[in-house]
Amino acid sequence: MNRLVVVSNRVPAESAKPAAGGLAVAMEAALRDNGGLWFGWSGETVEGDPGPVQTSERDGIVYATTDLDIEAYRGFYEGYANQTLWPMFHYRVDLAVFHRPDYEKYLGVNRLFAERLMELIEDGDLIWVQDYHLIPLGEELRRLGCDKRLGFFLHTPFPTPEILSVLYNHRRLVRSLLSYDLIGFQSPTDLQSFQDYVTRVLVEGQVAPDGTASAHGESVKAGVFPIGTEPRDFAELAITRDALRYGQRLKESLRGRDLILSVDRLDYSKGLPQRVAGLDSMLERYPEHRRRVTFMQIASPSRSEVPQYKDIRHELDAAVGQINGRFGRFDWVPVRYINRTYSHSVLAGLYRFAHVCLVTPLRDGMNLVAKEFVAAQDPADPGVLVLSKFAGAAHQMEGALIINPYDRQAMGNAVHRALTMAQEERIERWRFMMDRISRETLTWWRESFIAALASARGNQPPADPVSGAP
Repeated sequence: MNRLVVVSNRVPAESAKPAAGGLAVAMEAALRDNGGLWFGWSGETVEGDPGPVQTSERDGIVYATTDLDIEAYRGFYEGYANQTLWPMFHYRVDLAVFHRPDYEKYLGVNRLFAERLMELIEDGDLIWVQDYHLIPLGEELRRLGCDKRLGFFLHTPFPTPEILSVLYNHRRLVRSLLSYDLIGFQSPTDLQSFQDYVTRVLVEGQVAPDGTASAHGESVKAGVFPIGTEPRDFAELAITRDALRYGQRLKESLRGRDLILSVDRLDYSKGLPQRVAGLDSMLERYPEHRRRVTFMQIASPSRSEVPQYKDIRHELDAAVGQINGRFGRFDWVPVRYINRTYSHSVLAGLYRFAHVCLVTPLRDGMNLVAKEFVAAQDPADPGVLVLSKFAGAAHQMEGALIINPYDRQAMGNAVHRALTMAQEERIERWRFMMDRISRETLTWWRESFIAALASARGNQPPADPVSGAP
């Protein structure tokens, strides 16, 4: 049995308690099953030399972390990863910051990760790299002579060639992906965007019928591996005493009104102002819902040090104030806006009580809130999911009401339809979605990827490692 090595930007702290069904739970289960190592940033910054790798072991898993120089961290994480790649990969070219020194820091941290990881890997290891922070890591490992099977999973969307080519170093970035043996994408749309880039932009780029992409003498197998949840576990969580208690408190506060619920990170990719505009349209076109519904938007703080995130918070504050000022009365406001984070047990109770869940990102890799909402429902009286067609989850959840989040009238119409949908149709739609997410779970996701990586053909390190041009 091959040992699994997981590499991510952050490694769970020893005191952390991963949420039920969370990614950390899946990774740790895989590491326990295969015997494994989890490597990444410690979460600590220093001035200058980050010092040696720190290791600890619990439950049969070795956790290895490295500190980062404070300036390297700022350029790598706050700069290139979150102010360049994140907006680009979410189709927000207008918000991207192009600062070449940040890119050099991004490469430098990936090079540091590769050097530190080479000291830890063993013969037969399978190395699974997570997300956009670490795209160049595979290439850096190959240059150091790593001949192990390397897999990469992108949790975000992958942009079209037209979007990605705005980056001055886009060819170098995609060529880095060719150093891996397997790349996993969230949706068929993301895979198609990658394949389009290879065939239309890279010299002599080709994609074989089996999904193998080739260019510049290298090749990588690419496929769709949609990340899931553990819906049966989440369904059980939704009927625990704590979850039901939270749901009952919410029910009492609503005084008989129907609940429309959204849960997101406070991020411009989530379409939060557009969602409020859709609700505004619904209340304007269907006045019978005024005073009879409450929309609760939970938006947990996110990357507050990044200027664009301060802007989206101000924009959302203004949108909520406008709709409440327009439609609110002394004993009712249409929107409850909460800017804090809640535990999964609280959210499970809120999901179960909600009549409608609005999941309307402008672009999202997957969006697990949609799946958690479905899992938490009462099978005899389920709520309705209104889902953006630009969320990766839309490819799996045809039982939702699929909408264009940029079309405020269509969103308003969908919310009205959800609020007035007959119980029989709600049950049918819920069963369809629950069946799908119960088959394509978080466990299924990680086992499918690991199996595909273990059978991958395997790239080799270059005979004469050299630094590639941007």
